[in-house]
Amino acid sequence: MQFMLMLNETETDFARRTDPREAGDYWGGWTTFIDAMVAAGVMVKGDGLQSPMLATTVRVIDGKRHVQDGPFADSKEQLGGYFIIEVPDLDTALDWAARAPSAVSASVEVRPVLPPMNGTKA
Repeated sequence: MQFMLMLNETETDFARRTDPREAGDYWGGWTTFIDAMVAAGVMVKGDGLQSPMLATTVRVIDGKRHVQDGPFADSKEQLGGYFIIEVPDLDTALDWAARAPSAVSASVEVRPVLPPMNGTKA
């Protein structure tokens, strides 16, 4: 069964990515986590995301497109990246989520991935 781990991070976490004094520790934690998922054979795909300040949000209201620069919500946590993992059940997915570095400083949302629709490829 596939699950998406949505990795939420704080503003401080995003700043650590590029701070020369902290980037090594920040990326070292993620590298350790990714290497463990690869070694266990559970990782299907994953990507980090750039800063929420580079986001653009689109809404259609009364048939008209409205574009907002920046994240869609004023929140203490923003989506920093994701992984798709293939594991037997939710409990196993939750175990992996708890190992993510962002689980300590922010949160990890875990959701089952919808199966492919008839006639489409995964």
